[in-house]
Formats: sequence, C-alpha cells, structure tokens
Amino acid sequence: MVGLVGVLGAVAYVVVPQVLPPGPRPLFQMPVGCGETWQLGTYPGHGDNDVDFFPLKGDPWGQPVLASYAGTVTVAGINGSLGGRTPENPEGPRGRGGGYWVKIDHGGRWETQYLHLLEPPMVQVGQRVAQGQQIGRIGSTGNSGAPHLHYEQRAGWRKVETWFDGRPSGITHDDTEYTVRLTSNNCAAAGN
Repeated sequence: MVGLVGVLGAVAYVVVPQVLPPGPRPLFQMPVGCGETWQLGTYPGHGDNDVDFFPLKGDPWGQPVLASYAGTVTVAGINGSLGGRTPENPEGPRGRGGGYWVKIDHGGRWETQYLHLLEPPMVQVGQRVAQGQQIGRIGSTGNSGAPHLHYEQRAGWRKVETWFDGRPSGITHDDTEYTVRLTSNNCAAAGN
C-alpha cells in the first residue's frame, strides 16, 4: 500500500502542474534590437499564431536575435535538419523543420521559441538568460525560404497570439497573408 501511495504521489506531482492554467502573461518584448522597426507576418499554411520577423533595414543574415523575456533555456540545438542555405549560398537546399533553434521557459507555463537561426545558438540548455540578451543570429536553416526569424509564444502546450510590450501583435490566424510593422522596445534587461 505504501508503494502505491508513493506512485500516486509522484504521478500527482508531475500531472497536476500540467493541468493548471498558465500564470499571468509576461511582459514580452520583440526578439530584436531596441528601437528597430521590423515587419512581422504570416501566410496561409504557416500555422496559427506563428510569426515571421523580417528587418526593414540592412542585410537580414546574421542580425541579432534577443530573448524576449528572462527565463531558462530548455532547448538549444537542431530541430529537423539544417539544409544548406547560407549567406554565401542563399539559394542552397532547404532543410526540414526549424533548423537551429532555442526554446526558453519563462515560468508560469509560458515559453518562447526562436527558429531558423544562422548557426548553433549562443546559449545552452539550463542557462538563465535576461530579457534582451542575444541568443542567436538570423539565418535560414531548416525549412526556410529566406533569412528570417520564426517566433512563437506558448501558454502551456498551446501557441497563443504574440504580445509585445503589453499589446497584441494582431497576427492570429494563417488563413491569409498578413503583415504588420512594429518597433521594438527590447531596450534593456529590466531584471525580470
């Protein structure tokens, strides 16, 4: 009987937190430099609440990707296969999946994901990162047609509409091509 109670206690310890609702939404910032204006978009078949970031100035290859809120890195590696698209060979073969990517746990069952990075992430699993800390550079690894950042916010297991600086981005469904231009307020690690 004692063994059964221990097993049930262990199952409850693992399962109960997973069914609780997510905590309050963190004050996420755009995953790009302070004061920069970027185009955010989606397209049919991309996935609801998936957002692609494209710079409006400069070469997109290698631009910094920043943590949009403080947290702990839970994934830093390869999703799928890399392919062969590089700054030197932008028309190289596509890979599969997200290529080089990072996932950050922000607590309260909130997480962000950053895909198609140019090279191995600048962070490691288990590392604590500050809001605004560089975690990688924009590339086109994985199933990507051009250099950009694919970004997601998740509450529990569900992708949700991205919010930046306390406001919704407006990108929700992928039933049509849709773009917005927003300016980043990811200006300094605020100790969060």
